[in-house]
Parts: sequence; C-alpha cells; structure tokens
Amino acid sequence: MRFELRTEEHDERNIYITGNFNSWNPKDEQYRLKQLNPRTYCIDIGDEFLPELIEYKFTKGGWENVELDRHGNITPNRKIHKSEANTFDLVQKWRLNWGPFKKEFFPIAEVISEAFYIPQLERHRKVWALLPYDYYVSGKSYPVLYLQDAQNLFNEGSDYGNWEIDKKLSLLTEYGRGDIIIIAIEHGSEDRIKEYIFDNDHVANGSEGKKYIRFITDTLKPFVDEHYRTKKDRENTGIGGSSLGALISIYSGFLYPEVYSKLLIFSPSLWVEPNNNFPMMNFRTPFTMKIYLYGGGKEGSKMVKRIHIFEEYLKQWEKKNLFDFELRTSINPEGTHNEFHWSQEFPRAIEWLYYNSKENPAEVKPQQKSIKN
Repeated sequence: MRFELRTEEHDERNIYITGNFNSWNPKDEQYRLKQLNPRTYCIDIGDEFLPELIEYKFTKGGWENVELDRHGNITPNRKIHKSEANTFDLVQKWRLNWGPFKKEFFPIAEVISEAFYIPQLERHRKVWALLPYDYYVSGKSYPVLYLQDAQNLFNEGSDYGNWEIDKKLSLLTEYGRGDIIIIAIEHGSEDRIKEYIFDNDHVANGSEGKKYIRFITDTLKPFVDEHYRTKKDRENTGIGGSSLGALISIYSGFLYPEVYSKLLIFSPSLWVEPNNNFPMMNFRTPFTMKIYLYGGGKEGSKMVKRIHIFEEYLKQWEKKNLFDFELRTSINPEGTHNEFHWSQEFPRAIEWLYYNSKENPAEVKPQQKSIKN
C-alpha cells in the first residue's frame, strides 16, 4: 500500500508513519517516509505487514513531534482499509518538543505551605500542590506523585532551568491523561545533599535521608490525603525525582512498598551506592512495583552502565521473591544531566506509570472545554 503525505509546515526533521502495524512506534526507521519534494513525502508498505483496517498517524520522530490540525489540536487517528491500496494525506502543523501548550489545561499551582514543618528534621520547607485544571469543579479523587527538588520542576528563574511539568501536564490533559496531583517539595538548599543521602557519611557527613523519607511518608502524605481528594492506596501513590532526588526516591519505594507502587527515577546518583546495597523490607507477599528508569548517554561514562547494573540487581531481588518489578528503561544517547532532558521524558514516564498504556494516541479523548474557576 502506498501512503503519500503533503505537509504545509516544512523543516529538516524526518517524517515517519506509525500505527497498529508497528506497535505505534513513533520513530521506526523501517517506516520513515521518502521525501519527493520540500512538502511531499511517501512510503510503500507491503500488504503482508498491514491489518485489514489500518490506523495510523504521522510523526517527526516521537509523540513530542506528532502531527496536529491547523488549530494546533491533537488529530484523531487516521483510518483506511487495506483494500484501498493508496491514500493521500495532509498535515497542517506539527508539535515541536511537546508544544504548543494550552493555557486552559494548565494545572492549578497551590502553595500548601511556605514553611511546612518537618518534625523529623526540626526545620521547615516550602511545599506545592499541582492540581488538575478542573480540580475544584470535578468532584473526582486523584492519584498522587511526590516529587523532589520543586525549585526545578515548574517555576521560572531556576539556575538550571526547569522540567516545565505544568506545561507537560497540560499536554497530558489534552490526551486525557492528566488526572494526577503532583506534590512538589522544595529542596533544602545547603541541606539538600544530606537530606537526599540515606546513610552514607562518606558522601554527606550526618546524612539525613532516613528522616527525610519518614517526613514524606509519615507526615506529608497523611496531610495531603486529609486536605485533598486523593486516592490514598499504594496503587495510586508514587514518588520520584532526578539525580540525588531519584536516589532518595528509590530508598523510599524499597523501604515503604506498602505506601508507594510507582517510582519515577531520572538519572539516579547510583554512584553513591555502587554495590546497590539498598535496604529492603521483607513481606510475606511480594509487592508489585512499577519503576521508570531514565538516563542520558552523555551524562558521564558510567550513568548508563550503572542503570543497567541496577536493572540486573532488581531482577536478582525479584528471584528472591522480595518484589515483583515492572520496569521501563529509557536511554537517550544524546541526553545530558539537565532539566531539559528530564522535562522531555516526564510525559512518557507519567503515561506509563499511571495510565498503563502504550504511547499510542488511539485512546485520546475528545477535546475538552475549558473550565474556569
């Protein structure tokens, strides 16, 4: 079957076709289109590889660069019967690195407290809640993700940039996958390293990670569950972060698997635990845990290697019947240790951890109307 495409927006990115014939892989080199002229592309796909009813979309190498309609909205999947033998399609706009982002879907950012008291550490900390855009009119309860380093997650002005999770949550909402509450805890500046190191005085003299984990689990989570409409059970509770924030999140999940079932682990500082000697709680029945691991190939020579070694340790723990892990590992060969790459990965991690779906826009909900507070 021959697919021919005309695009009104032209740039140098390659164009791919993806669909129910290649497991919705948005960057499958076997399905890269050939350029006929600056705005026209085509591909011929053997009938033996195609189902009778073909569902498909065009991308420029990923869902962050997928086709859009002329208003910048998500397009429904294209459908055609194989018997038609050829098709001619038009793409009017393309996403660029997940944008554009729609203001009407941005989460509601609330300060839970400018100085939330941490009894375990006898200090205070600013804590945020990012609520779904329609939280105050929906009446629904939501799963929760606790994230470290709030200063670098969504506010402008960070020294290192930020993850832009407010923008990424608005995008996920467009896809019908943004029903989640994010609790963002600011790091303790000069106390950050001590709080994110569990028990290693060679790295941080007087490491305080044990107390910090107990703060989130024993103090902050009960407060959040009391004051917001949350789904309190472990199946709907996750924790995560990047770098040292990812490391302390691993400890949290392994020590409190009855509380957390999802770990978002970006560029973890596994050098602190080169032998992966993480303490683990023993339970009669192993807990199922989803772990999204991300690392960049340009973060240093050992980042990707340590992530793969960590994967092997997880498999060993599984054999000992301590846990039942479900892993998704994403390695970006060009990724460096910074907020931009964590921002790019965030929507993929949220979708996999909380929506248990392939990166497939087949389940996109109709465009929602804006709800104003």
